[in-house]
Amino acid sequence: MLRIEDLNKKYPTGDEALKDVKLEVPKGQVMALIGPSGAGKSTLIRCVNRLVEPTKGKVFLGDLELTELSRWKLRQARRRMGMIFQEYALVERLTVMENVLSGRLGYVGFWRSWFRRFPGEDVREAYRLLDRVGLMEMADKRADELSGGQRQRVGICRALIQNPDLLLVDEPTASLDPKTSRQIMRLINELCDERSLAAIINIHDVLLAQMFSKRIVGLEQGSIVYDGPPEDLTPEVLTRIYGEENWEATIGKVEEENEEEDSTISKAAS
Repeated sequence: MLRIEDLNKKYPTGDEALKDVKLEVPKGQVMALIGPSGAGKSTLIRCVNRLVEPTKGKVFLGDLELTELSRWKLRQARRRMGMIFQEYALVERLTVMENVLSGRLGYVGFWRSWFRRFPGEDVREAYRLLDRVGLMEMADKRADELSGGQRQRVGICRALIQNPDLLLVDEPTASLDPKTSRQIMRLINELCDERSLAAIINIHDVLLAQMFSKRIVGLEQGSIVYDGPPEDLTPEVLTRIYGEENWEATIGKVEEENEEEDSTISKAAS
């Protein structure tokens, strides 16, 4: 699905944000990207959809090489990549429904979008998505009336209405409380599973990454230093990624949280 080959990003200042990154994310896999601030996590995500231009290397979405596309063809290719932002990136004065439908701007003409004349199927799909994330009753509310968790759910709907093949998720829980963070991570995983979507989630919270991702990639100074399952994130590996810390306590906390999460899911299913 997504294939990254020898990706590098060097800024004019001389700083190297990414160094020879090689990565594949198959269809249906939710991958967590962890690492300290400045490790290159956000840069990697933005190089995939070319919001940041790589210095060298190649990025493929299926058989399509994204890094060689002209600006016009890139606009079309971005329809296949849904982006979910840390700060939601909603238009505050617009309604929830209008914000969700903005995810269809790559498919409708300028004047239809200007006059909010979206096809009926787009509107029906927006309602289906809002119902799926528990926001049906919020459709006509302005975005600035919502809580942080509700705004993030709107952002998720806006990304999914593109009908993408890949989700790029940048710090989805950074502004949320612990309970809402769990809910958002659980929701993203459920939606990816339902739609067989590949996803890269840039996340600073190691505990959440271990709880909700079957694959974790660790970046340190622009290079991949770990790629594997959450249970193999030993104190030694975490020290290599982040530096010295009492990682035994963190791992113990993950085990406790996983037990609690399993209990929550069991109660919801019964």
